[in-house]
Amino acid sequence: MKNNTINKKEIDKFSQIAEEWWDPIGKFKPLHKFNPIRISYIKDNIIQTFKLKNQKSPLKNVKILDIGCGGGLLSEPMCRLGADVTGIDASSKNIKVAKLHAKKNNLKIKYLCKSPEKLITKTKFDVILNMEIVEHVQDVGFFLKSCSNLLKKDGIMFVATLNKTLKSYLFAIIGAEYILRWLPIGTHEWEKFIKPQDLQNILKKNDLRLEKLDGMEFNLIKDSWNLSSDSSVNYIAKFLKN
Repeated sequence: MKNNTINKKEIDKFSQIAEEWWDPIGKFKPLHKFNPIRISYIKDNIIQTFKLKNQKSPLKNVKILDIGCGGGLLSEPMCRLGADVTGIDASSKNIKVAKLHAKKNNLKIKYLCKSPEKLITKTKFDVILNMEIVEHVQDVGFFLKSCSNLLKKDGIMFVATLNKTLKSYLFAIIGAEYILRWLPIGTHEWEKFIKPQDLQNILKKNDLRLEKLDGMEFNLIKDSWNLSSDSSVNYIAKFLKN
């Protein structure tokens, strides 16, 4: 019986560098560069879908679950935008870092050392964030099913991950890990990357329909990430629960 999505090897890998989550020039530098485009994409799509009108606190009263939250790089901005945020991660070290940083910044975020299948909640979430996490879990099908169970009807699930293409192998592993040294060697395993169609098929079985899918690419000249029509390496998708 499959009842666990935790990949211990992956958890240990990220636990070892947990202290560096909030260092913009440390091991998580690529995620700090990635964050602005992720934040605006999530915010804009939530506002558009739920027809929110609050200018001052645009995500007020939106219940967000950030899965694989790490040190809180996405949970914190979502909280600052007014959302009611719960962040979960299977690494206790990551959760410890996230809790300390949120406390230091007077942010009210509920952090739990959990995987989605172990999270028990009375009320379901409006939004689930699966950002750069599906390529690190033990069983993608079971993981996404567990996530879907936590999402309200008409809720949004965002998934950002890496496509399984030759280009993604060359760019995300050879380029980012071995040549540019943006990421520690061994951060990614190409076998765990997932094609958009395969992701869509898994989520369709769990009552989630694809609303939009965008590529994301790094502009070396501007030193920033942009949305793109090219989803052959990084992509972000928005799913709605039936």
